[in-house]
Amino acid sequence: MILVTGAAGLSGSIIVRNFAERQTKARALARNRLRAPWLGAFPTIEVVEGDMRRPETLDSALQGIDRVLMISSSDPQMVETQCAFIDVCKRAGVEYVVKLSGKESGIGFDPQRFRFTRMHKEIERYLEHSGLGWTHLRPSQFMQVYFRELPTIVAQGAFFLPMENAQLAPVDIEDIAEVAFALLHDGGHMGKSYDMTGPEALTMTQVAERISRAIGKTVRYVDVAPEKKRQILLAAGLPPERADALDELFAERRKRPESMVYLDTHEAFGVRPTTFEEFARRNAAVFRGEVPA
Repeated sequence: MILVTGAAGLSGSIIVRNFAERQTKARALARNRLRAPWLGAFPTIEVVEGDMRRPETLDSALQGIDRVLMISSSDPQMVETQCAFIDVCKRAGVEYVVKLSGKESGIGFDPQRFRFTRMHKEIERYLEHSGLGWTHLRPSQFMQVYFRELPTIVAQGAFFLPMENAQLAPVDIEDIAEVAFALLHDGGHMGKSYDMTGPEALTMTQVAERISRAIGKTVRYVDVAPEKKRQILLAAGLPPERADALDELFAERRKRPESMVYLDTHEAFGVRPTTFEEFARRNAAVFRGEVPA
């Protein structure tokens, strides 16, 4: 039996839906099922409540589970949360954990300067020495992160980032879900790490052009000062530590503006890489503000 943690989050919910569309049984872990009522609509998905930070809440979630996709929030407690969860998995008899991690290298910045990449690496080492079977799935930036810019895209026809002319190679979470399904369902990938990017290295101006074509309305990219973006994030309710982490990330990407494209994982699992243009067209109603992300 397969368990997907973080099932109410962005990547977890997409991966769970991928299982459901394949009519494959899986268990979805959420801290509060009321935050993700759509999970209960999938007949092959069993939704359970539990908190990865509180082992005493996980007994029913892990009962009968032999494979886990481990996802949790990128927050200051991520290392503590995931390492504690690895310990609980081992005690519960789980055999294999796939960690949704962060791409380690080759995406245009020094990973050791970005706190969440450092944290992912620390968790990876802990998992590797846990005695459990493991695989690391390391995507680059998600295409879906541009949904964060929806308020200004809809209201002002623009999004504001301190990225200058740096390139990124974002990957669609739908592509990640295809690979995650294969890792958990088919097996045979223990002890391996798989990096993923999207098929194009794009500047933010090029991202804006693709969104514009998808929605039939001009969307501009506006390069702003890092301090201004931080103020915008804080005003939107982002916790200060998360705003600080994003500020670090933006700074590193400005220093190293080139980004590599890496499609070996797509090819190995027979997944056709989704372009940003395809992603934007699929989500045109979202970028127009007509439906929620």
